[in-house]
Parts: sequence; structure tokens; C-alpha cells
Amino acid sequence: MHELSLVQSLLEILEEQARKTPFEKVNSLLLSFGRLSCIDPQALEFAFSVQSRGTRAEGAVLRFDIRPVTIYCLGCEKELSPPSFTGDCPACGGVEVLLTGGTEEMKLIEMEVDGC
Repeated sequence: MHELSLVQSLLEILEEQARKTPFEKVNSLLLSFGRLSCIDPQALEFAFSVQSRGTRAEGAVLRFDIRPVTIYCLGCEKELSPPSFTGDCPACGGVEVLLTGGTEEMKLIEMEVDGC
């Protein structure tokens, strides 16, 4: 469950940000990651609820921007966003495809805070 280490890193980033621009409480966080990054949003929420206890992020709402899988087929020259990645092009069946999206690691996009 790598969500635990992701949350630990996230909390460290929040504390570092609070040292730069002091704030009292985190109300919400917008996190972005790719569908193929193997991040389970429910596991991330659970890990966050446990690990954020006693911190300025306790009780913060997590929002997710899950980036879709996108591929580019060299055969039919189409860029597609299939519901899952099987290694072939859903349009022409070709196997010469490039994975162009959906693998992004987790990024903190936005945070709403009180007490600036």
C-alpha cells in the first residue's frame, strides 16, 4: 500500500509550505494523478485520515483529478482515450501504440487553507 508513503510525503510538503507562507489549517486539497499510476483513491483517503490526525491537515477534504489513459496509434494516427489500456489500438487493432497519458504521478494542484 504505497498510499501511506504518498500521504507522508504530502504532509511533509504541507508543513514545508506552512513554513514559507504560514497558515493554520488545511481545508481541502486537489490532487492529480494518472489512472495507470496504481493509486487507489479510497486507500489514499483512508491513509490521509489516519496520518493527518493532530496536524494542520486533519479533517481536510481530498479531491481528485484522475487523468485518463491516452494513447497514440502509429498505425491509424489517432489519439484515443480508451477506458483501459490493453496494448493495442481500439480503433484499428494495431499494436504500435504510444502511451501518452494516464501514468502521471501524484501532484498537489491546489490547497485551500485558513489563517494566512
